[in-house]
Amino acid sequence: MTVQSPWFPLFTAALLVIYYRVPGQWQWRVLLTGSGCFYLWAGKAYLGFLLLTLVSTYLAARQMGDGQGREDRKKRRPWLILCLTVNASALMLCKSCLLPGAKELLAGSRVEFLTLGLPLGISFYTLQTMGYLIDVYRGTVEPERNFGKFSLFAAWFPQLIQGPVSGFSQLGPQLTAAHPYDGQRLSFGAQRVLWGYFKKLVIADRLAPAVTALRQEQTVGGGFLVLTILYAVQLYGDFTGGVDIALGVSECFGIRLPENFRQPFFAKNTAQYWRRWHMTLGTWMKTYVFYPVSVSAPVRRLSRWARARLGGFGKRVGVYLATGVTWLATGVWHGLTPNFLVWGMLNCLVIVLSQELTPLYRRFHSRFGWKDKPWYGVFEGIRMFLLMNLIRACDLYADPREYFHRLLSLFSVPLWRQPVPALGLTGADWGILALGIGAMLLVSLLQQRAGSLRQLLWRGNPWLRYGLTFLLLVAVLLFGRYGVGYEGTNFIYSQF
Repeated sequence: MTVQSPWFPLFTAALLVIYYRVPGQWQWRVLLTGSGCFYLWAGKAYLGFLLLTLVSTYLAARQMGDGQGREDRKKRRPWLILCLTVNASALMLCKSCLLPGAKELLAGSRVEFLTLGLPLGISFYTLQTMGYLIDVYRGTVEPERNFGKFSLFAAWFPQLIQGPVSGFSQLGPQLTAAHPYDGQRLSFGAQRVLWGYFKKLVIADRLAPAVTALRQEQTVGGGFLVLTILYAVQLYGDFTGGVDIALGVSECFGIRLPENFRQPFFAKNTAQYWRRWHMTLGTWMKTYVFYPVSVSAPVRRLSRWARARLGGFGKRVGVYLATGVTWLATGVWHGLTPNFLVWGMLNCLVIVLSQELTPLYRRFHSRFGWKDKPWYGVFEGIRMFLLMNLIRACDLYADPREYFHRLLSLFSVPLWRQPVPALGLTGADWGILALGIGAMLLVSLLQQRAGSLRQLLWRGNPWLRYGLTFLLLVAVLLFGRYGVGYEGTNFIYSQF
Protein backbone atom coordinates (compact mmCIF):
# COMPACT_ATOMS: atom_id res chain seq x y z
CA MET A 1 0.00 0.00 0.00
CA THR A 2 1.25 3.46 -0.94
CA VAL A 3 -0.16 6.85 0.01
CA GLN A 4 -1.33 7.43 -3.57
CA SER A 5 -3.16 4.09 -3.77
CA PRO A 6 -6.96 3.93 -3.23
CA TRP A 7 -6.34 1.66 -0.23
CA PHE A 8 -4.70 4.43 1.78
CA PRO A 9 -7.84 6.61 2.26
CA LEU A 10 -9.86 3.47 3.09
CA PHE A 11 -7.23 2.32 5.58
CA THR A 12 -7.13 5.77 7.21
CA ALA A 13 -10.93 6.01 7.37
CA ALA A 14 -11.22 2.59 9.03
CA LEU A 15 -8.52 3.52 11.53
CA LEU A 16 -10.31 6.79 12.32
CA VAL A 17 -13.57 4.95 13.07
CA ILE A 18 -11.81 2.60 15.48
CA TYR A 19 -9.76 5.45 17.00
CA TYR A 20 -12.77 7.52 17.99
CA ARG A 21 -14.71 4.48 19.21
CA VAL A 22 -12.22 3.26 21.81
CA PRO A 23 -11.58 4.91 25.21
CA GLY A 24 -8.99 7.72 25.19
CA GLN A 25 -6.37 5.71 27.06
CA TRP A 26 -6.45 3.09 24.30
CA GLN A 27 -6.20 5.48 21.35
CA TRP A 28 -2.40 5.46 21.17
CA ARG A 29 -2.49 1.65 20.91
CA VAL A 30 -4.80 1.95 17.91
CA LEU A 31 -2.31 4.35 16.29
CA LEU A 32 0.59 2.00 17.04
CA THR A 33 -1.28 -0.98 15.59
CA GLY A 34 -2.26 1.03 12.53
CA SER A 35 1.30 2.25 11.97
CA GLY A 36 2.59 -1.32 12.27
CA CYS A 37 0.04 -2.60 9.78
CA PHE A 38 0.86 0.21 7.35
CA TYR A 39 4.58 -0.57 7.48
CA LEU A 40 4.03 -4.32 7.06
CA TRP A 41 1.67 -3.69 4.15
CA ALA A 42 3.95 -1.18 2.46
CA GLY A 43 7.48 -2.44 3.16
CA LYS A 44 7.72 -5.64 5.19
CA ALA A 45 10.93 -6.66 3.41
CA TYR A 46 12.68 -3.78 5.18
CA LEU A 47 11.16 -4.31 8.63
CA GLY A 48 14.55 -5.32 10.05
CA PHE A 49 15.96 -1.82 9.55
CA LEU A 50 13.08 -0.21 11.42
CA LEU A 51 13.37 -2.72 14.28
CA LEU A 52 17.14 -2.11 14.47
CA THR A 53 16.55 1.62 14.86
CA LEU A 54 13.74 1.19 17.37
CA VAL A 55 15.51 -1.32 19.62
CA SER A 56 18.98 0.28 19.52
CA THR A 57 17.69 3.81 20.15
CA TYR A 58 15.30 2.73 22.90
CA LEU A 59 17.98 0.75 24.76
CA ALA A 60 20.65 3.43 24.35
CA ALA A 61 18.31 6.15 25.60
CA ARG A 62 17.34 4.05 28.61
CA GLN A 63 21.01 3.46 29.43
CA MET A 64 21.78 7.17 29.16
CA GLY A 65 18.77 8.09 31.26
CA ASP A 66 19.32 5.65 34.11
CA GLY A 67 21.54 5.97 37.15
CA GLN A 68 24.69 8.04 37.10
CA GLY A 69 24.48 8.53 33.35
CA ARG A 70 21.89 11.24 33.97
CA GLU A 71 24.47 13.38 35.70
CA ASP A 72 27.64 12.55 33.86
CA ARG A 73 27.81 13.05 30.10
CA LYS A 74 31.06 11.12 29.85
CA LYS A 75 29.22 7.98 30.90
CA ARG A 76 26.45 8.64 28.41
CA ARG A 77 28.74 9.39 25.50
CA PRO A 78 29.71 5.78 24.54
CA TRP A 79 26.03 4.85 24.26
CA LEU A 80 25.34 7.92 22.16
CA ILE A 81 28.26 7.30 19.80
CA LEU A 82 27.49 3.57 19.47
CA CYS A 83 23.81 4.08 18.67
CA LEU A 84 24.39 6.98 16.28
CA THR A 85 27.05 4.94 14.48
CA VAL A 86 24.78 1.90 14.14
CA ASN A 87 21.86 3.85 12.76
CA ALA A 88 23.91 6.14 10.50
CA SER A 89 25.70 3.06 9.13
CA ALA A 90 22.40 1.33 8.38
CA LEU A 91 21.19 4.43 6.52
CA MET A 92 24.42 4.78 4.55
CA LEU A 93 24.38 1.06 3.72
CA CYS A 94 20.93 1.36 2.20
CA LYS A 95 21.89 4.49 0.27
CA SER A 96 25.11 2.87 -1.02
CA CYS A 97 23.08 -0.04 -2.42
CA LEU A 98 21.38 2.44 -4.77
CA LEU A 99 24.66 3.69 -6.24
CA PRO A 100 25.41 2.93 -9.91
CA GLY A 101 26.80 -0.58 -10.27
CA ALA A 102 25.43 -1.84 -6.94
CA LYS A 103 22.64 -3.80 -8.59
CA GLU A 104 25.08 -5.82 -10.71
CA LEU A 105 27.42 -6.31 -7.77
CA LEU A 106 24.70 -7.61 -5.45
CA ALA A 107 22.76 -9.60 -8.07
CA GLY A 108 21.81 -13.03 -6.70
CA SER A 109 22.81 -12.20 -3.14
CA ARG A 110 20.51 -12.22 -0.12
CA VAL A 111 20.55 -8.43 0.04
CA GLU A 112 19.71 -7.85 -3.62
CA PHE A 113 16.35 -6.39 -2.52
CA LEU A 114 18.25 -3.39 -1.12
CA THR A 115 18.99 -2.24 -4.68
CA LEU A 116 15.28 -1.75 -5.39
CA GLY A 117 14.82 1.30 -3.19
CA LEU A 118 15.32 2.73 0.26
CA PRO A 119 13.48 1.08 3.17
CA LEU A 120 10.23 2.92 3.80
CA GLY A 121 10.87 6.13 5.73
CA ILE A 122 14.43 5.27 6.79
CA SER A 123 15.88 8.71 6.07
CA PHE A 124 13.18 10.39 8.16
CA TYR A 125 12.85 8.01 11.10
CA THR A 126 16.64 7.83 11.37
CA LEU A 127 16.89 11.62 11.71
CA GLN A 128 13.96 11.70 14.12
CA THR A 129 15.37 9.03 16.43
CA MET A 130 18.86 10.53 16.26
CA GLY A 131 17.45 13.87 17.39
CA TYR A 132 15.62 12.14 20.24
CA LEU A 133 18.79 10.33 21.33
CA ILE A 134 20.89 13.52 21.30
CA ASP A 135 18.21 15.32 23.33
CA VAL A 136 18.31 12.52 25.92
CA TYR A 137 22.10 12.78 26.00
CA ARG A 138 21.87 16.53 26.57
CA GLY A 139 19.29 16.03 29.29
CA THR A 140 16.60 18.11 27.55
CA VAL A 141 14.28 15.11 27.08
CA GLU A 142 13.47 12.29 29.48
CA PRO A 143 13.86 8.83 27.88
CA GLU A 144 10.56 7.14 27.07
CA ARG A 145 10.27 3.98 29.17
CA ASN A 146 7.38 2.46 27.24
CA PHE A 147 8.76 0.77 24.11
CA GLY A 148 5.37 0.91 22.37
CA LYS A 149 5.01 4.67 22.88
CA PHE A 150 8.56 5.26 21.66
CA SER A 151 7.92 3.07 18.59
CA LEU A 152 4.81 5.09 17.76
CA PHE A 153 6.84 8.32 17.87
CA ALA A 154 9.47 6.89 15.53
CA ALA A 155 7.11 5.15 13.09
CA TRP A 156 3.95 7.27 13.03
CA PHE A 157 2.66 6.16 9.62
CA PRO A 158 1.61 9.46 7.92
CA GLN A 159 5.10 10.93 8.19
CA LEU A 160 7.01 7.80 7.18
CA ILE A 161 6.98 8.67 3.48
CA GLN A 162 8.59 12.10 3.50
CA GLY A 163 8.33 13.67 6.92
CA PRO A 164 8.15 16.19 8.36
CA VAL A 165 10.89 15.50 10.92
CA SER A 166 9.42 16.00 14.40
CA GLY A 167 10.93 16.37 17.84
CA PHE A 168 9.98 14.02 20.65
CA SER A 169 8.94 16.78 23.04
CA GLN A 170 6.55 18.15 20.41
CA LEU A 171 5.13 14.93 18.92
CA GLY A 172 5.49 12.25 21.61
CA PRO A 173 2.93 13.63 24.11
CA GLN A 174 0.38 14.28 21.34
CA LEU A 175 0.50 10.69 20.11
CA THR A 176 -0.20 9.22 23.54
CA ALA A 177 -2.79 11.78 24.71
CA ALA A 178 -6.54 11.21 24.49
CA HIS A 179 -8.26 13.08 21.65
CA PRO A 180 -12.05 13.38 21.68
CA TYR A 181 -13.87 13.65 18.37
CA ASP A 182 -13.80 17.18 16.93
CA GLY A 183 -15.74 17.86 13.73
CA GLN A 184 -13.85 21.02 12.86
CA ARG A 185 -10.50 19.30 13.28
CA LEU A 186 -11.62 16.37 11.12
CA SER A 187 -12.91 18.75 8.45
CA PHE A 188 -9.65 20.72 8.43
CA GLY A 189 -7.61 17.54 8.16
CA ALA A 190 -9.70 16.16 5.29
CA GLN A 191 -9.44 19.45 3.38
CA ARG A 192 -5.67 19.43 3.70
CA VAL A 193 -5.47 15.80 2.57
CA LEU A 194 -7.52 16.64 -0.52
CA TRP A 195 -5.30 19.64 -1.27
CA GLY A 196 -2.24 17.39 -0.96
CA TYR A 197 -3.68 14.86 -3.40
CA PHE A 198 -4.54 17.70 -5.79
CA LYS A 199 -0.93 18.92 -5.85
CA LYS A 200 0.47 15.40 -6.16
CA LEU A 201 -1.92 13.73 -8.64
CA VAL A 202 -3.15 16.66 -10.73
CA ILE A 203 0.05 18.74 -10.96
CA ALA A 204 3.21 16.81 -10.04
CA ASP A 205 2.34 13.46 -11.64
CA ARG A 206 0.96 15.16 -14.77
CA LEU A 207 4.26 17.04 -15.19
CA ALA A 208 6.39 13.91 -14.68
CA PRO A 209 6.47 12.80 -18.38
CA ALA A 210 7.62 16.27 -19.48
CA VAL A 211 10.42 16.33 -16.90
CA THR A 212 11.52 12.84 -17.99
CA ALA A 213 11.54 13.88 -21.66
CA LEU A 214 13.67 16.97 -20.92
CA ARG A 215 16.32 14.91 -19.13
CA GLN A 216 17.45 13.52 -22.51
CA GLU A 217 21.09 13.95 -23.42
CA GLN A 218 20.42 16.42 -26.22
CA THR A 219 18.45 18.83 -24.02
CA VAL A 220 20.66 21.87 -23.47
CA GLY A 221 20.28 25.63 -23.52
CA GLY A 222 16.65 26.69 -23.57
CA GLY A 223 15.47 23.11 -23.06
CA PHE A 224 17.51 22.88 -19.86
CA LEU A 225 16.05 26.17 -18.61
CA VAL A 226 12.53 24.83 -19.23
CA LEU A 227 13.51 21.65 -17.40
CA THR A 228 14.62 23.56 -14.31
CA ILE A 229 11.29 25.40 -14.14
CA LEU A 230 9.10 22.35 -14.73
CA TYR A 231 11.11 20.26 -12.27
CA ALA A 232 10.75 22.97 -9.64
CA VAL A 233 6.97 22.93 -10.04
CA GLN A 234 6.86 19.13 -10.07
CA LEU A 235 9.03 18.81 -6.97
CA TYR A 236 7.09 21.47 -5.10
CA GLY A 237 3.74 19.87 -5.92
CA ASP A 238 5.04 16.40 -5.13
CA PHE A 239 6.84 17.24 -1.88
CA THR A 240 4.37 19.72 -0.42
CA GLY A 241 1.48 17.52 -1.57
CA GLY A 242 2.89 14.55 0.35
CA VAL A 243 3.51 16.69 3.42
CA ASP A 244 -0.03 18.11 3.22
CA ILE A 245 -1.37 14.55 3.22
CA ALA A 246 0.76 13.67 6.25
CA LEU A 247 -0.27 16.79 8.16
CA GLY A 248 -3.90 16.41 7.16
CA VAL A 249 -4.16 12.75 8.18
CA SER A 250 -2.45 13.54 11.49
CA GLU A 251 -4.83 16.45 12.09
CA CYS A 252 -7.80 14.11 11.62
CA PHE A 253 -6.47 12.14 14.60
CA GLY A 254 -5.96 15.32 16.64
CA ILE A 255 -2.18 15.42 16.13
CA ARG A 256 -0.42 18.53 14.81
CA LEU A 257 2.81 17.91 12.94
CA PRO A 258 5.20 20.84 12.36
CA GLU A 259 4.83 22.81 9.16
CA ASN A 260 7.47 22.02 6.55
CA PHE A 261 6.91 24.80 3.97
CA ARG A 262 5.89 28.45 4.03
CA GLN A 263 5.61 29.79 0.47
CA PRO A 264 9.34 29.28 -0.34
CA PHE A 265 9.10 30.70 -3.86
CA PHE A 266 8.07 34.05 -2.42
CA ALA A 267 11.50 34.37 -0.79
CA LYS A 268 13.71 37.28 -1.81
CA ASN A 269 17.10 35.79 -0.84
CA THR A 270 18.75 32.49 -0.01
CA ALA A 271 18.39 32.87 3.75
CA GLN A 272 14.63 33.41 3.40
CA TYR A 273 14.31 30.53 0.98
CA TRP A 274 15.90 27.99 3.31
CA ARG A 275 13.82 29.24 6.22
CA ARG A 276 10.72 28.41 4.14
CA TRP A 277 11.69 25.16 2.32
CA HIS A 278 11.83 21.81 4.15
CA MET A 279 11.87 23.72 7.43
CA THR A 280 12.02 20.70 9.73
CA LEU A 281 15.14 19.34 8.02
CA GLY A 282 16.74 22.78 8.25
CA THR A 283 15.87 22.99 11.95
CA TRP A 284 17.30 19.51 12.56
CA MET A 285 20.56 20.31 10.76
CA LYS A 286 20.90 23.63 12.57
CA THR A 287 20.24 22.07 15.99
CA TYR A 288 22.26 18.88 15.71
CA VAL A 289 25.00 19.76 13.19
CA PHE A 290 25.55 23.52 12.79
CA TYR A 291 25.48 24.57 16.45
CA PRO A 292 27.59 21.65 17.79
CA VAL A 293 30.21 22.18 15.06
CA SER A 294 30.32 25.97 15.50
CA VAL A 295 30.96 25.73 19.28
CA SER A 296 33.31 22.73 19.14
CA ALA A 297 36.83 23.17 20.51
CA PRO A 298 38.62 22.80 17.12
CA VAL A 299 36.37 25.42 15.47
CA ARG A 300 36.80 27.81 18.41
CA ARG A 301 40.58 27.49 18.11
CA LEU A 302 40.38 28.08 14.36
CA SER A 303 38.19 31.14 14.93
CA ARG A 304 40.68 32.65 17.39
CA TRP A 305 43.52 32.05 14.95
CA ALA A 306 41.55 33.54 12.04
CA ARG A 307 40.47 36.63 13.97
CA ALA A 308 44.08 37.35 14.89
CA ARG A 309 45.31 37.07 11.29
CA LEU A 310 42.40 37.81 8.97
CA GLY A 311 40.62 40.68 10.67
CA GLY A 312 36.89 41.04 10.03
CA PHE A 313 36.73 38.05 7.71
CA GLY A 314 38.39 35.91 10.37
CA LYS A 315 35.41 36.44 12.68
CA ARG A 316 33.23 34.61 10.19
CA VAL A 317 35.55 31.70 9.38
CA GLY A 318 34.16 29.47 12.12
CA VAL A 319 30.59 30.15 11.06
CA TYR A 320 31.40 29.44 7.42
CA LEU A 321 33.13 26.18 8.33
CA ALA A 322 30.09 25.07 10.33
CA THR A 323 27.90 26.10 7.39
CA GLY A 324 29.99 23.98 5.03
CA VAL A 325 29.80 20.92 7.31
CA THR A 326 26.04 21.38 7.64
CA TRP A 327 25.48 21.54 3.90
CA LEU A 328 27.79 18.57 3.35
CA ALA A 329 25.69 16.57 5.83
CA THR A 330 22.51 17.75 4.09
CA GLY A 331 23.87 16.61 0.73
CA VAL A 332 24.88 13.20 2.11
CA TRP A 333 21.43 12.80 3.66
CA HIS A 334 19.88 13.30 0.22
CA GLY A 335 22.16 10.72 -1.41
CA LEU A 336 25.69 9.39 -1.79
CA THR A 337 26.06 10.13 -5.49
CA PRO A 338 28.41 13.06 -6.24
CA ASN A 339 25.62 15.31 -7.51
CA PHE A 340 24.11 15.64 -4.03
CA LEU A 341 27.47 16.63 -2.56
CA VAL A 342 27.82 19.22 -5.32
CA TRP A 343 24.26 20.41 -4.65
CA GLY A 344 25.05 20.92 -0.98
CA MET A 345 28.28 22.77 -1.67
CA LEU A 346 26.63 25.01 -4.29
CA ASN A 347 24.03 26.06 -1.74
CA CYS A 348 26.79 26.71 0.78
CA LEU A 349 28.73 28.77 -1.75
CA VAL A 350 25.70 30.93 -2.59
CA ILE A 351 24.96 31.55 1.10
CA VAL A 352 28.57 32.45 1.95
CA LEU A 353 28.96 34.73 -1.10
CA SER A 354 25.67 36.43 -0.29
CA GLN A 355 26.89 37.08 3.24
CA GLU A 356 30.24 38.42 2.09
CA LEU A 357 28.67 40.68 -0.53
CA THR A 358 26.11 42.17 1.87
CA PRO A 359 28.11 45.42 2.40
CA LEU A 360 28.36 45.84 -1.39
CA TYR A 361 24.60 45.30 -1.75
CA ARG A 362 23.94 47.97 0.86
CA ARG A 363 26.15 50.52 -0.89
CA PHE A 364 24.51 49.69 -4.22
CA HIS A 365 20.98 50.16 -2.84
CA SER A 366 22.02 53.32 -1.02
CA ARG A 367 23.33 54.71 -4.29
CA PHE A 368 20.41 53.80 -6.58
CA GLY A 369 17.47 53.41 -4.17
CA TRP A 370 15.93 50.51 -6.09
CA LYS A 371 15.23 48.53 -2.94
CA ASP A 372 12.13 50.63 -2.23
CA LYS A 373 10.67 50.26 -5.72
CA PRO A 374 7.70 47.83 -6.06
CA TRP A 375 9.18 46.23 -9.17
CA TYR A 376 12.42 45.39 -7.36
CA GLY A 377 10.64 42.98 -5.04
CA VAL A 378 9.32 41.15 -8.12
CA PHE A 379 12.85 41.07 -9.56
CA GLU A 380 14.23 39.61 -6.32
CA GLY A 381 11.59 36.87 -6.33
CA ILE A 382 12.27 35.90 -9.96
CA ARG A 383 16.03 35.95 -9.34
CA MET A 384 15.73 33.67 -6.33
CA PHE A 385 13.31 31.35 -8.14
CA LEU A 386 15.69 30.88 -11.08
CA LEU A 387 18.82 30.58 -8.92
CA MET A 388 17.37 27.92 -6.62
CA ASN A 389 15.92 26.03 -9.59
CA LEU A 390 19.26 25.95 -11.40
CA ILE A 391 20.94 24.53 -8.30
CA ARG A 392 18.10 22.09 -7.61
CA ALA A 393 18.40 20.64 -11.14
CA CYS A 394 21.60 18.97 -9.89
CA ASP A 395 19.23 16.34 -8.41
CA LEU A 396 18.57 15.03 -11.90
CA TYR A 397 22.10 14.02 -12.91
CA ALA A 398 24.18 11.56 -10.87
CA ASP A 399 27.28 12.72 -12.76
CA PRO A 400 28.00 16.39 -11.91
CA ARG A 401 29.88 16.80 -15.19
CA GLU A 402 26.64 16.26 -17.08
CA TYR A 403 24.92 18.82 -14.88
CA PHE A 404 27.62 21.46 -15.40
CA HIS A 405 27.64 20.78 -19.14
CA ARG A 406 23.95 21.63 -19.32
CA LEU A 407 24.32 24.56 -16.95
CA LEU A 408 27.08 26.10 -19.07
CA SER A 409 25.02 25.51 -22.22
CA LEU A 410 22.75 28.32 -21.02
CA PHE A 411 25.59 30.70 -21.87
CA SER A 412 26.99 28.91 -24.93
CA VAL A 413 23.79 27.99 -26.76
CA PRO A 414 21.34 30.81 -27.64
CA LEU A 415 18.07 30.10 -25.87
CA TRP A 416 15.98 30.81 -28.96
CA ARG A 417 18.01 28.44 -31.17
CA GLN A 418 17.71 25.33 -29.02
CA PRO A 419 14.49 23.41 -29.77
CA VAL A 420 12.61 21.83 -26.88
CA PRO A 421 11.87 18.11 -27.47
CA ALA A 422 8.35 16.69 -27.47
CA LEU A 423 7.18 16.56 -23.88
CA GLY A 424 4.51 13.90 -24.16
CA LEU A 425 1.67 16.14 -22.91
CA THR A 426 -1.52 16.98 -24.77
CA GLY A 427 -3.22 20.35 -25.02
CA ALA A 428 -5.69 19.18 -22.37
CA ASP A 429 -2.78 18.30 -20.08
CA TRP A 430 -1.33 21.78 -20.43
CA GLY A 431 -4.73 23.34 -19.80
CA ILE A 432 -5.22 21.31 -16.62
CA LEU A 433 -1.70 22.18 -15.50
CA ALA A 434 -2.26 25.88 -16.11
CA LEU A 435 -5.44 25.86 -14.03
CA GLY A 436 -3.86 23.70 -11.32
CA ILE A 437 -0.71 25.77 -11.01
CA GLY A 438 -2.82 28.92 -11.05
CA ALA A 439 -4.92 27.55 -8.18
CA MET A 440 -1.80 26.59 -6.26
CA LEU A 441 -0.32 30.07 -6.77
CA LEU A 442 -3.57 31.77 -5.75
CA VAL A 443 -3.80 29.74 -2.54
CA SER A 444 -0.18 30.56 -1.71
CA LEU A 445 -0.80 34.28 -2.26
CA LEU A 446 -3.90 34.22 -0.06
CA GLN A 447 -2.08 32.30 2.67
CA GLN A 448 0.78 34.78 2.50
CA ARG A 449 -1.61 37.68 3.07
CA ALA A 450 -4.48 36.27 5.13
CA GLY A 451 -3.06 33.24 6.95
CA SER A 452 -5.11 30.03 7.23
CA LEU A 453 -7.73 29.76 4.49
CA ARG A 454 -9.41 26.90 6.34
CA GLN A 455 -10.05 29.18 9.30
CA LEU A 456 -11.49 31.86 7.02
CA LEU A 457 -13.77 29.35 5.29
CA TRP A 458 -14.89 27.91 8.62
CA ARG A 459 -15.96 31.33 9.86
CA GLY A 460 -17.72 32.14 6.59
CA ASN A 461 -20.71 30.70 4.76
CA PRO A 462 -20.73 26.91 5.27
CA TRP A 463 -22.14 26.34 1.77
CA LEU A 464 -19.08 28.05 0.29
CA ARG A 465 -16.85 25.73 2.31
CA TYR A 466 -18.81 22.66 1.24
CA GLY A 467 -18.82 23.78 -2.38
CA LEU A 468 -15.08 24.43 -2.57
CA THR A 469 -14.30 21.12 -0.83
CA PHE A 470 -16.59 19.28 -3.27
CA LEU A 471 -14.94 20.99 -6.26
CA LEU A 472 -11.51 20.00 -4.95
CA LEU A 473 -12.64 16.38 -4.59
CA VAL A 474 -14.08 16.40 -8.12
CA ALA A 475 -10.85 17.91 -9.50
CA VAL A 476 -8.77 15.16 -7.90
CA LEU A 477 -11.10 12.40 -9.13
CA LEU A 478 -11.47 13.76 -12.67
CA PHE A 479 -8.02 15.16 -13.37
CA GLY A 480 -5.74 13.16 -11.09
CA ARG A 481 -3.24 10.80 -12.72
CA TYR A 482 -4.19 7.38 -11.37
CA GLY A 483 -6.22 4.30 -12.18
CA VAL A 484 -6.05 1.39 -14.65
CA GLY A 485 -3.27 1.70 -17.20
CA TYR A 486 -1.49 4.43 -15.29
CA GLU A 487 1.77 3.73 -13.51
CA GLY A 488 1.74 6.16 -10.60
CA THR A 489 4.97 7.87 -9.72
CA ASN A 490 6.30 7.47 -6.21
CA PHE A 491 7.00 10.54 -4.11
CA ILE A 492 10.28 12.11 -5.20
CA TYR A 493 11.59 12.49 -1.66
CA SER A 494 11.07 8.79 -0.93
CA GLN A 495 14.29 8.19 -2.93
CA PHE A 496 16.19 10.41 -0.45
